[in-house]
Amino acid sequence: MVSGSASTTDCSSVATPTSRFENTETQSTDLKYPLWAFVTITKRVEEGGNKCWACNFCNETFTGSYTRVKAHLLQTSSYGIKSCSKVTLDYRAEMQKKVEEAENRNKPKCVPLPNSSSSFTHPPSAPIFEQRKRKSAGGSALEQSFGIQSRNYLNALIARMFYSAGLPFHFARNPYYVEAFSYAANNSISGYVPPGYNSLRCNLLVQEKVHIERLLKPLKGLWKEKGLSIVTDGWTDAQRRPLINFMAASEGGPIFLSAIDGSKEYKDKHYIASLITNVIKEVGPQKVVQVITDNAPVCKAAGMLVQAEYPHIFWTPCVVHTLNLALKNICAAKNTERNEIVYNECWWITMVSDEAKIIKDFIMNHAMRLAIFNEFVPLKLLAVAETRFASTIVMLKRFKLIKHGLQSMVISDKWNAYREDSVGVAQTVKEIILNDLWWDKVDYILSFTGPIYDMLRLCDTDKPTLHLVYNMWDSMIEQVRTVIFRQEKKEEDEVSDFYNVVYAILIDRWTKSCTPLHCLAHSLNPRYYSKQWLEGLPNRVPPHKDVEISAERNKCFLKYFPIAEERRFVNIEFARFSGCMDVFASFNSLQDRWDLDPKMWWLVHGSSASLLQNIALKLLGQPCSSSCCERNWSTYSFIHSMRRNKITPQRAEDLVYVHTNLRLLSRKNESYNKGETKMWDIGGDHFDPLEGAEVLEIASLSLDEPDMEAMLFSDANDGIASPSIG
Repeated sequence: MVSGSASTTDCSSVATPTSRFENTETQSTDLKYPLWAFVTITKRVEEGGNKCWACNFCNETFTGSYTRVKAHLLQTSSYGIKSCSKVTLDYRAEMQKKVEEAENRNKPKCVPLPNSSSSFTHPPSAPIFEQRKRKSAGGSALEQSFGIQSRNYLNALIARMFYSAGLPFHFARNPYYVEAFSYAANNSISGYVPPGYNSLRCNLLVQEKVHIERLLKPLKGLWKEKGLSIVTDGWTDAQRRPLINFMAASEGGPIFLSAIDGSKEYKDKHYIASLITNVIKEVGPQKVVQVITDNAPVCKAAGMLVQAEYPHIFWTPCVVHTLNLALKNICAAKNTERNEIVYNECWWITMVSDEAKIIKDFIMNHAMRLAIFNEFVPLKLLAVAETRFASTIVMLKRFKLIKHGLQSMVISDKWNAYREDSVGVAQTVKEIILNDLWWDKVDYILSFTGPIYDMLRLCDTDKPTLHLVYNMWDSMIEQVRTVIFRQEKKEEDEVSDFYNVVYAILIDRWTKSCTPLHCLAHSLNPRYYSKQWLEGLPNRVPPHKDVEISAERNKCFLKYFPIAEERRFVNIEFARFSGCMDVFASFNSLQDRWDLDPKMWWLVHGSSASLLQNIALKLLGQPCSSSCCERNWSTYSFIHSMRRNKITPQRAEDLVYVHTNLRLLSRKNESYNKGETKMWDIGGDHFDPLEGAEVLEIASLSLDEPDMEAMLFSDANDGIASPSIG
């Protein structure tokens, strides 16, 4: 422990730093202590290596050595000095990087000596001797030779681990795997033994959970100012235990909170509402903007109970669930008496979908047909995990991409010569694939459902989209109408029975899912008041002139401001904002409504309307779907697989907490979007070469785009990658 006490009065003549990163005395400091550059040394103290210094971030003064400088700046406890409250995440990451670089730079160079045996099947000799630092970075040819041998042997051991355990090859792109072996290779840890079975499932799991909670603390600190959405969804695990998942989604990204085992409970509205209420209390009611669930009646009823207890919190149905239900109503219409009109107009879509499934199943269930398929088609028949949406559209989109390959396949000699399976089905498949009218129907389905699918994909994300939903619904319905009328060659004033059915389905779904919060968020988007947006399409009006939006917005204000005087102030602020009055009438304010991101606009121009600004900054950072929960069930399926079915619910929750949050945190790193570890987790948890080698379940993305598929099938040209089904 370093001696010296922290103080704000012991040091005299405290220098005021002119820059956070300038320190004339420490510029020449040894590179072993890089954090001296982030403080200003005011005077030396005779005790050991202690100095009197001022932090360049918080400007407080302390007495202590470099150890306390590091503890203060990196916000490390147990060193007798308080953490710096002014250091941001970015600065702390930069300083941590400098510390690690300094530690690696000052480690002794180690050279392994060769084994007496030259056989590659035996490890290099174990003794390691410290060597003097050499001026040449590469060392001698002898050292390089021994280094190559050691590296080759380590590569063989790692590969052997993959092969013996059946680990998927894409695991090699996991940054935590890379980090673990890099650390082991760069540090001499004599006698080290890897953690065993019990350590991994017990104390190390608890330790990692604590570590993750520490990493998530800065993100949670933003909730008070920026707000968060409680996102929840239900699932049944491999042992038929009903689990209810809770996550917090905010501008900083989603965080897994908890999962509740509801095996012994009757899951009515009161039970679900009590679980949601407990989570709200855990994170703080004043931080919560909305609760997002699926569209089930019991979830809606529970949401109403939550709204009754917390009037400022809104229940919001998942927009992606809503769109998916609309697509199901259109693409899989039921032949019932109540649904007769819809079925009469949409039955042909169901037939096309069923015929596509016949083609897929026949190819995938017959090894020889699959082999012929792989010769003619470079892409795979795509699989979508159970937690994904719009599976019919994704399948047909893939069929369109591989159309020419399929047609070449069925007219080939190999396809016609093979007669060891059902020749009749093979002929049916051939006739469908060569039928131009069938492909025309596929094109039409993809055309008029395209706007719905595009909106679904835009909402099926953790990004802030709540303020875009209302406008997206209006635009999407208009685009669907344009496609259908063009296909049927109808004029604007004519009637289309098919469009009327599709329109009725979409409007019904939108009416059931639209909430006052959607209208308020729409009203607070400055872009919808701009001249450019209003002139973009006919019949557009600014939000404050729309009767429905205005009525729903006023409901929100009544909830947020139950006191009449406060509500009067916010109404005045909204009138000034929507009517472009006072400071909102300036040229820059009006021009920036279109040019700037909505949240940026409020930060730049909204300070004169503080009540409205606070609401806007929260709503403009919220999601509109429960996508993060949906994808998380693939993680639960992974952890509750049949090979792990003895795991306890609490340990499973800890595993999911660690597993999910580690992945979410890694996505904030630059390396996630570039380099060897780019999008390392897009294959999900079920990308397993030993379980269903011809099936790929995509958990993290729908991945219906070939460029994304290439991230998974980098070895496709070598015949290594396993095909997947749609």
